[in-house]
Amino acid sequence: MNPTVIILFLIIVAMTLWITYYAAKRTKTANEFYTAGGGLKGYQNGLAIAGDYLSAASFLGIAGAIALTGFDGFLFSIGYLVAYLVVMFIVAEPLRNLGKYTLADMINSRFDAKKVRATAALNTVTIVIFYMIAQLVGAGALIQLLFKIDYWIAVLIVGVMMTIYVLFGGMTATSWVQIIKAILLMLGTIIISFLVLSRFHFNILEMFSTMKKRHTSWGSILKSRR
Repeated sequence: MNPTVIILFLIIVAMTLWITYYAAKRTKTANEFYTAGGGLKGYQNGLAIAGDYLSAASFLGIAGAIALTGFDGFLFSIGYLVAYLVVMFIVAEPLRNLGKYTLADMINSRFDAKKVRATAALNTVTIVIFYMIAQLVGAGALIQLLFKIDYWIAVLIVGVMMTIYVLFGGMTATSWVQIIKAILLMLGTIIISFLVLSRFHFNILEMFSTMKKRHTSWGSILKSRR
């Protein structure tokens, strides 16, 4: 348990909880809850989307997929980015034009049937569950390593915090938490990239050459053990 890391973690948590408290006091209507009252600027929305994209799956899963499968893993990561464009043009714009906030509301406005609305809601919940499982696994593992606690307790802590952010703060708190997350992750990536490149005299070709030799040697070892 590194005291410096724990202090930084608690400072970030306290900051995000203060943002949630501040947002909860300002959130009075459905428009403010779902769309932050339209008060977020373009670059703020961009940072929030980047924070959502730069998740545990991106840093752990995608990085591992690229390391194991090469270019195929890179194409897999691009699929997530393309999906945002599909959501923006096919889902977000019709919702805004209709003045609705969820996909179920949009479908219900066109097909006034409870079964259609229930099906849309059920599909949304199912998709969110599978998405949140991956997020909770990654975040729970990090909290477990940080505080040396049981894994289920770490997952429970992460789940409660996420619920507080969304339930009380709405889109305003959620967006600002994602903005802070994006800035921290980008700064961390820049620092780590600088430290890694410094080990190879800031020569990318030398880094790739060394990685290729290491990867080939490890592959030979694994094949010999089989």
